[in-house]
Amino acid sequence: MFLFRLFKIIRIVFAYGLDEFILGHERVRGLERFVSIVLFWRKFDTPRAVRLRLAMEKLGPIFVKFGQVLSTRRDLLPVDLADELARLQDKVPPFDSDLAAKIIQQSLGRIPEQLFRRFDTQPVASASVAQVHYAEMHDGRRVAVKVLRPAIRPIIEMDMALLKVMAWLVEKLFSDGKRLRPREVVAEFDRYLHDELDLQLEAANASQLRRNFLNSNMLLVPEVFWDYTSREVMVMEWMEGTPISQIEKLQAEGIDLKKLSRYGVEIFFTQVFRDGFFHADMHPGNIFVSADNRYIALDFGIIGSLADEDRRYLAINFLAFFQRDYKRVAITHIESGWVPKETKVGELEAAIRTVCEPIFDKPISQISLGQILLRLFETSRRFNVEIQPQLVLLQKTLLNIEGLGRQLDPDLDLWATAMPFLERWMNEQIGWRALLRQIKQEAPYWAESLPLLPRAITTLADPARQAKQQEANAQLIELHRLRNEWLAVIAGVLTAILVVLAVVLR
Repeated sequence: MFLFRLFKIIRIVFAYGLDEFILGHERVRGLERFVSIVLFWRKFDTPRAVRLRLAMEKLGPIFVKFGQVLSTRRDLLPVDLADELARLQDKVPPFDSDLAAKIIQQSLGRIPEQLFRRFDTQPVASASVAQVHYAEMHDGRRVAVKVLRPAIRPIIEMDMALLKVMAWLVEKLFSDGKRLRPREVVAEFDRYLHDELDLQLEAANASQLRRNFLNSNMLLVPEVFWDYTSREVMVMEWMEGTPISQIEKLQAEGIDLKKLSRYGVEIFFTQVFRDGFFHADMHPGNIFVSADNRYIALDFGIIGSLADEDRRYLAINFLAFFQRDYKRVAITHIESGWVPKETKVGELEAAIRTVCEPIFDKPISQISLGQILLRLFETSRRFNVEIQPQLVLLQKTLLNIEGLGRQLDPDLDLWATAMPFLERWMNEQIGWRALLRQIKQEAPYWAESLPLLPRAITTLADPARQAKQQEANAQLIELHRLRNEWLAVIAGVLTAILVVLAVVLR
């Protein structure tokens, strides 16, 4: 099976002329002429980017999803390839509804007709990992039933093994391979993909996001019905809305598109900086708009998270960009470890200024944070910037959000929307509010430690008592060592007895 899949991939690679990506490399350039002679009938009028996209679609849903992830890695790909791969759509034919019913019965212990008052066998949506059916609970509540595709795991494991081999070849063949860390990119994709195979994990993500925005006037997140959820089946509240890509329909329904575009930016920054937990798959197919002018988030298989330190450095970077403080940007990159410590601040500052100044001279409506990121990726090669895996999803999400915002409102002032939020967040991190929050977080520890403080001070002040304490600690360590030695002896004796018994009784 593995060899058959490998043969199919090789056949598609040559059929679409993708061998030019490898044979153009200096180490194997001698093979290029040989291949052109053997495959003399091949002639390609289609650009290489289009051929790559078509090949990904031909290879199936796992490669489609990988292409979507690659499209966000402008540091890895030339612009033409990244733009074309962004057009990949994760749409596959639905699987048989009888199989869906069987999976539901195996996972939840009852057939759909017993679990629901109504269950539509025809799915309303179908993707590479799962499909969704409409249903109604016995109390009348409308729900969406998400069912994992049968036998999807072996297919994923096989394709992931092949992708890992390809990543290894890229790392070995290309001089930039180690810095770009293709094997880590594939490993990250592997983790996201396996997360999507566990619908219970997706349900937990949805519940957390719903709790974070429970009383929000900007975002709606469906409720999860835990009694009807397992690793293969997820039941959640049915959300009524209009796909965000249907702009004309939204306008006809009286939706305020300008307000909606601002909401998208605020939701992004709130998730990233307030919560450190963000929906990382916010493409148009996963976002609807409610009648009361709120976003509806769907599909929570890919969620990003950021540590406090990463959030702090990101906020400083964004604010410095807004203020054109390129020196601060350079220093932050070095302090955070995103560039080598030996990097000269002045050189990095000059490179960043060269990237940003031409962009900032444009009208506000034409300034794109996404474009700045893309230009910075190009500059990063010169300074051996290591790609930060924890920021990949953030970059992807930011590009999606900005694209959606500009689609809704071409004059969206991203800076004016984001700047007040970031300034407020930074004040909360370094001002008196941050001090109060820190005291509140540490209070339980203090309550436990304060009663022990007098004894600790007395012990430190009394040399004799301190010596006794050290002697007691040494004795305790020796006892632990002796105990471990005796356990090893006992284990050895028992092993010997078992070996003898096995020989005797054989």
